[in-house]
Amino acid sequence: MVDFDALKGKAEELLNEHGDKIEDGAEKLGEIVKGRFGHEDQVDTVVDKIKDFVPDKEQPAPGQ
Repeated sequence: MVDFDALKGKAEELLNEHGDKIEDGAEKLGEIVKGRFGHEDQVDTVVDKIKDFVPDKEQPAPGQ
């Protein structure tokens, strides 16, 4: 059986450690998708949602 709490904890840990790389990757992927398929507004919305999951380095993560 999958331990979803452990999986969530690992995902949060990765977001805290590598959030800047995740944001950069989302931006690059968004540009590729927009160039290939268009839909700029929708792609920008998705990229912004991804970036919302990455905690700010200046502020502690929730629960800390």
